[in-house]
Amino acid sequence: MAGPVKRSVAIAGHSTSISLEPVFWQALVEAAAELSLPLSALVARIDAERIEADVPANLASAIRVWLFERARVGNAGAALPPTGIVEG
Repeated sequence: MAGPVKRSVAIAGHSTSISLEPVFWQALVEAAAELSLPLSALVARIDAERIEADVPANLASAIRVWLFERARVGNAGAALPPTGIVEG
């Protein structure tokens, strides 16, 4: 398994670095394509939902959770799944 890869993504006009494993980058690119969104727009949506949480996760974690939830519920072409992280 390959380690994280850092990429810059523009969110609200500002560049931010995100470190994700290649499998998550690939899944994120595929999700953006399936939703007909630029990658930066999908990341911005995930980020906007993330910062609304009582205790926001970091962006990379929010992306991983979003992708997991999307795969778990089979939301391939549906609306964006929530990004909230369930705390135990």
